[in-house]
Amino acid sequence: MQQHDIYAQLTTIFHDLFDDDSIVLNPGLTAAEVPEWDSFNHINLIVAIESRFGIKFQTAELESMHTVGHLADLIQSKLAAQGR
Repeated sequence: MQQHDIYAQLTTIFHDLFDDDSIVLNPGLTAAEVPEWDSFNHINLIVAIESRFGIKFQTAELESMHTVGHLADLIQSKLAAQGR
């Protein structure tokens, strides 16, 4: 799956979860820049992403994600490992 496809799906997830269609994802976006992105919504976000992409994150991977770019790269590498 290409990065633009991942970002398109992530955008849908972010818009739905945070109920804010004005969120524009970019590689440098952090949780601090999205007002509703607190620890509770972070868990909901990860669960939604795992469900949408059919992947599972390890705790260490989650701790190393600091930007949407890191998240998209990790999704892409997990999908590639699955042959998708």
